[in-house]
Amino acid sequence: MGFQILMNKIINNYPLSEKKSDVLKTPSGLSWQEVNLELVLEGKVEMKDLRITAEALEIQAQIAETSNRHQLAENLRRSAELVKIPETKILQIYQALRPGRSNQDELETLAKEMENKHGAKRCAKFLREASKAYFP
Repeated sequence: MGFQILMNKIINNYPLSEKKSDVLKTPSGLSWQEVNLELVLEGKVEMKDLRITAEALEIQAQIAETSNRHQLAENLRRSAELVKIPETKILQIYQALRPGRSNQDELETLAKEMENKHGAKRCAKFLREASKAYFP
């Protein structure tokens, strides 16, 4: 498919919430359009339904790639890995990445955990890159 045709396809389907809303689901499988105050009050919408999904982030990454925004696409794909990781672990990583808070071994341990336990290879790579920058 030619670049211009691909760009037109993306532009014609963007923003996704308006033009491709059928592909946007909550983590529990509800259509994002089904989320409303009535369902919240009935207890049919949970907090997790207000979170973005890995699939939605991947669609956004594909749009970014097509627009030659490769770093944004990589950030979105890394974010897609994070959606399934507990918030406590994300906060632990955040703290570990602050200058002077971790040593090289601690960052490597976190990277291995992200890779092996959570399947978050991009996040593991990011931790290793940070470790190299902090401890050249």
